[in-house]
Amino acid sequence: MTVIQPILQNTVVVFSKAYLPLARINIKRAIVLLITGQAESLDFGNTQVWEVRSPNQVLRVSEHIRLLMGNPERMWKIPPVNRREVLKRDQHRCQYCGSHRRLTLDHVIPRSKGGLHTWDNVVAACEPCNSTKSDRTPTQAGMTLQSKPKAPIHPAVAFADQFWKSQENLTH
Repeated sequence: MTVIQPILQNTVVVFSKAYLPLARINIKRAIVLLITGQAESLDFGNTQVWEVRSPNQVLRVSEHIRLLMGNPERMWKIPPVNRREVLKRDQHRCQYCGSHRRLTLDHVIPRSKGGLHTWDNVVAACEPCNSTKSDRTPTQAGMTLQSKPKAPIHPAVAFADQFWKSQENLTH
């Protein structure tokens, strides 16, 4: 017995005019982009194509579409260094012990020692680790950061990286 998945539950990968994978959108949004001439279907050989029918039209929607106009790589501002953004970047984990509980922000180089409130100096830390580290650098406190703090990357670049890695896994 074959199970038929409703077409409108599928998603489509949107590429920029320069073929940078930008995002995954629902097929309804893709249909609007195709009908209004803002996008075209792409065929990478093994691409899934769905037929969407209306009373007077049959539209072939590929699982990959490319935008034809606009500048989807528009300016993206690095978000402010605040609790929500730092926790998101650090995946809600203490950067010293990996705990998910009672998270605070820690200045790697303490502000009292000239450390700035910047992306490369602020990390998520649980209260016990933050208390242990106190007003010292990680080296002085005998602690090690699990990852080097840095500003978040553009969401389209993150999606593109994830997209190409998933394509690599499909071909192997």
